[in-house]
Amino acid sequence: MKKFLIAGLGNIGAEYVNTRHNIGFKVLDKLAQQESIDFTTAKLGAVAECKIKGRTLILLKPNTYMNLSGKAVKYWLEKEKIPLENLLVVTDDLNIAFGTIRIKAKGSDGGHNGLKSIQQVLNTATYPRFRFGISDEFKKGSQVDYVLGEWDEDEKAKLPERLETAAEAIKSFALAGLANTMNGFNGK
Repeated sequence: MKKFLIAGLGNIGAEYVNTRHNIGFKVLDKLAQQESIDFTTAKLGAVAECKIKGRTLILLKPNTYMNLSGKAVKYWLEKEKIPLENLLVVTDDLNIAFGTIRIKAKGSDGGHNGLKSIQQVLNTATYPRFRFGISDEFKKGSQVDYVLGEWDEDEKAKLPERLETAAEAIKSFALAGLANTMNGFNGK
């Protein structure tokens, strides 16, 4: 049975639940809802497990705060004996239009503290990542407020469909592989 670790990045705490920076948590919540599974509190995060067509997906929402995400990701990769190529990190990206998906096999941290932590702890930038566009519609100097801000009304209206597509992309990653998923979902 092939195992995958799907790590959705976000910050714990009620004040962050509906913020742009927590899209990684939101995407995993949607997938868990689709698969009728629940998260339980475990070491370094909230974890849920689902089986899809002979594949096991370990869904991880680290409770370490964004800038220490690498600690949780490394722990669960090692605990579940999951190879690096079967890791998918779901995160927000300011450089991509709202709701647009970009999946890559590797890349820079792009200034994202969660990816920076994972790269430092794993000592590599070569792991699959799923960037969910949150756009860059903020005034100069207000990036932090924007990222930690809640979705506007237009985004809230479009978010359910975008989350459905994101959950399908994760299933595709486990079932069809990285290359097919990139071809099928990038830019959508």
